[in-house]
Formats: sequence, C-alpha cells, structure tokens
Amino acid sequence: MTTMDKGSNVPSVEHVERMKENLEKVEALSRRLVDVMAHKTSHNPALDAPSQELFANAATAYWAESLQNPARIIEQQVAYWGKTVTHFAEAQQALARGKFEAPADPGPKDRRFANPLWDSHPYFNFIKQQYLINADAIQEAVDSVEDLDDKEKRRLKYFSRQIVDMLAPTNFLGTNPDALEKALETEGQSLVDGLENLVSDLEANNGELVVRLVDEKAFELGGNIATSPGKVVYRNRMMELIQYEPTTEKVFQTPLVIFPPWINKFYILDLKEQNSLIKWITSQGYTLFVVSWVNPDAAYAEVGMEDYIEDGYFAAIREIKAITKVQQINAIGYCIAGTTLALVLSLMKQRGDKSIKSATFFTALTDFAEQGEFTPFLSDDFIDGIEAEVEKQGFLRSYIMARTFSYLRSNDLVYSPAIRSYMMGETPPAFDLLYWNGDGSNLPRKMAMQYLRGLCQRNEFAQEGFELLGHKLKLEEVNVPLCSIACETDHIAAWKDCYRGVQKMGAKDRTFILTQSGHIAGIVNPPSKKKYGHYLNDDLSLSAEDWQAGADFHEGSWWPHWEAWLRKRSGKQIAARTPGDSEHPPLADAPGTYVTTKASR
Repeated sequence: MTTMDKGSNVPSVEHVERMKENLEKVEALSRRLVDVMAHKTSHNPALDAPSQELFANAATAYWAESLQNPARIIEQQVAYWGKTVTHFAEAQQALARGKFEAPADPGPKDRRFANPLWDSHPYFNFIKQQYLINADAIQEAVDSVEDLDDKEKRRLKYFSRQIVDMLAPTNFLGTNPDALEKALETEGQSLVDGLENLVSDLEANNGELVVRLVDEKAFELGGNIATSPGKVVYRNRMMELIQYEPTTEKVFQTPLVIFPPWINKFYILDLKEQNSLIKWITSQGYTLFVVSWVNPDAAYAEVGMEDYIEDGYFAAIREIKAITKVQQINAIGYCIAGTTLALVLSLMKQRGDKSIKSATFFTALTDFAEQGEFTPFLSDDFIDGIEAEVEKQGFLRSYIMARTFSYLRSNDLVYSPAIRSYMMGETPPAFDLLYWNGDGSNLPRKMAMQYLRGLCQRNEFAQEGFELLGHKLKLEEVNVPLCSIACETDHIAAWKDCYRGVQKMGAKDRTFILTQSGHIAGIVNPPSKKKYGHYLNDDLSLSAEDWQAGADFHEGSWWPHWEAWLRKRSGKQIAARTPGDSEHPPLADAPGTYVTTKASR
C-alpha cells in the first residue's frame, strides 16, 4: 500500500482516492446507525445527570460567594484570563519566530496526551494546554463554592469532573492526533472500522451506548474460563449450588460456601487456573460450595432481599448440611452478598440458628453512614430515577449499573476504550477480567429498592434496624467468629467504611485484613503472583487511620493468612467428598446453567 509520495509527508493522489472510497462505505453503516437509533430502548432520563437543582444551588452559592467575597472571585477570574492570554501570546510568539513548533510545555504529564504531537505541534499543543487551563479553572471554581452541604459538594465535584473529562480534546476526531494519523495511514479504513464497532455496540444494546471493552468471542465459560471441575448439586428459582471436585485425598470436615454478589457472576473467582480462588481453596483441602445466582428478568419483579435470604442463603446452608452430614459450615460473602451475609447472621441469632460456624467478608459494606464515591448516585434524584425505571421494567437492567460503575473511572473505562474502538477502529482486547466485567446481571425491582433505600440511603442495618422477614435485623448482632478483607484503593466499598462496619459487629473474635489494590485485584490476588501485599493489626478499637498506621505490612497475597485463620475453624480432616449424594444427584457440570444467561437489555 502506497501511503505517501516518496520523500514527502503529503498523501499521494492514489492514497487520497482510496481513502475516499473507504469513506463511501460509511453510508451503509450510517443507515444501520439510523435504524438502530430509531428502535432505541429508553431509560429514565434522571439516570443520566443530576437534577437541575444541584447546579442551581451551586450557581446560587457561587453568586453569594461573589457578593460576600468579590476579591476572591475576581482573583480567580483574573488568574484564568492571565493564563489564557499568556498561553495565546506564547503560541503567537513561537509562530512569529518562523518556526512551526510549540512553546515549551513544563506542565504535568497526562497519559491521555502521550502522542509526541501534543508537545511538539503548535495546533495540538495549544489545544491541550488550553484544555488543561480550562479544567483547572472549573475545578478551582467548584472548590470555592462553600455554601453547600458536604454531600452536595461531592456531587458537584463528581459531575463537574465528568463534564471536564467528556470535553477532553482526545475525545474528538479533529483534535486527536492518534486518530488522525491512523486514518491517514489506513486510508480511512480505521474510521470505517470504528463506525462498524460503534454501530455493532449500539445494535448489541438496543441503541444504548455501552462501550465494548473486550473481544467476547475469545472466551467460553467452562472452556477457557470458569474451568474448575464440579457439579451443580441443587437448583431452585434463585440459585444453583455448585460443589467442586476435591483435589486432595483428605479434606477438612467443615465445608465452606461462597456467596458471590448477584450484581455480577461468580466466576470472577475462577477465571484462569493460575488466579482462581476456587481452585486454590480446593487445593488447600476444603470441601467447597459456590452459589451461582439466577439472572433475573421482569418475572422476578417482586423478589426481595428476603427471597435471596430464604431461597439463597438458607437453602444453600440446608442442602450443604444434608450433603456433608454436618451441623455447621463456614461461609464467605463477597460485596453485596457479604452485606446480606451479615443480615443472615443477625437473623440466625434471633432465631437461635447456629448453622454458620464462621463468616468471611470480602469487600463488604455493612455501615453506609459514609457513601464515598457513590454519593452522587445515592441522592434522591438519582434513586428516584432508578425507582421509576424499575417500576416500568420490573428490574434494574445490568447496563445501568455497569455504566454507573464505569463513570467512577471514566477515562479508563469509558473514553479511552471508546477512542480505541470508535476512532482508531481497533478490536477490543481478549482480557478475561474485562469479559467478566461486561457479563453482568440484572436486579429485581423490589430487592434493588430495599437495598438502595433501606440499607444505602437510610443505613437502617447499622442504626435502628432493618425490617425483614418479621425481624428487625441489627449489625451489632453479628457475633460469630469473623474475618473481613477490604481493599486499600477500592472505589466501590471503601476500606475505612468496611472497617467501621466490622467495629460495630458484636463478635468477640474479629480479624481485619487490608490488602493493597482495588475491589477485584485486591481479592483475586494469588500467592503465585507475589504482587499486592497486605496489612494486619489485631487492635480493632483504633480509628481506621491509626489502625493502618500501626499495622504490620506483609509482602504478597493475604490468601495464606486467611487460610490459616479458616483452618483453625474447619475441624478435623476426613476422606475427600465427591460432589452430591443419592439425594443430590449432579444436575449439570460446573459452571452450571444459570451463569450462561445474559442480562436483559
């Protein structure tokens, strides 16, 4: 392919003609685009942005500040004007010297602007620097707003940052040198491929724009991910119960069950053999059961937290006890399933049920007094929008939750993938973690609102009590031996909030482990990787800050330390158990059938 005339950076005539031919292919794709948008499904608009009241309150507060302290506001504006005019003057001076080069750029590095042209080319350099000046001015203006309560201030910061990130010059073809260079190099084919990717994503999601992060054709459940051998030994309307094959001749008498979050699917704990927590646990000599939740649709609209407890937790515990012939089991709850495990433990205490011997919590919030980065999504206008949405649909669609989580890291999880896919025309990578991330689950209407209103907004479990199944459940009633693992940079379940919940539990035997990294990588951290370390401190009477300051840091995975804790609570060793029994014949091979159901759009 001839891309340029010899000895010149100017595209050849042939090159330009081929590019025109490629661009003509856009017409067919445009027709597909029009068609998919004409049949687009809708969602409640309140889920797209905050109510106008937030911005009105911010504007009122900013105006009040300007009247009370005009010098401060004028100082900010003059500083912004000065930076802008100076920036323009420097660019003009560089051009006046007769050299087509950008002025020196000593500013901080930003990986969005990695292309050398952002620093060397006057056009791109001017755009970049002015964008950064504008971004700083907006942040400073938001920071200066004082007459707002703390939650409103957090929301204002969040949404203003979203606006700034959305308007980055990298997000537009005409101001993205990587995309423009790729278009010239490929004679426009990258733009055609990018539009194909865009239309395909819209068609896959009924007109909703959900950026595809991974090559979905690269993975098969039970084929190259979720491959640990096991059998489905029980199934009801809420879940499949998987018992995994033993990998040791002897196992501990007390079995272990994992309750994964039903917002996502359980195989995050069984992606590849080398990082599979499921495989590792069985290799340590445990009889392991894992719950695989149903992916609900509109028929599950009236399913509530009580159904997840009765037909999920209690059903699993009952069947495990029957299969293994024991009276007590150890349990793990991950994220929302950990929150619910705490509810279950309170309910068991009130009922006098001692079926759970010990409990482990993975990144589980039980005290929602502080809402951290989720503050923007737990205000009434957003929750009201969700309530209207689920009343109409019968369930909360998975993509709405996925989009909410993604915008907490919008540059990494929205804009950068969109640039690569839609502007550069690249095929998404074959990355197992991102495949799992895109394979979400819906939430039933009733359950979603119980969780958002009662637990998240009103924090009833940690305060006056959460009404469920005729009981008022309280965090202080969680009194079994417990181990909580939280993640240092978790933006979904902040570790200090997890710690505060553990402090309020009534158990005398409490262990808290703080691992490095985030919500997923901090948990899926096998010893073989020798990657993220963890903190240990037995004194849980301290504040979170003092606890970490006084903690001992240990290199490597937390898994062995937790397993040593679990081993002490798992009884004697017995002959390994094969999955099921005469009353529980295998219904399917792991990973089961429920896990393959895709979320409704």
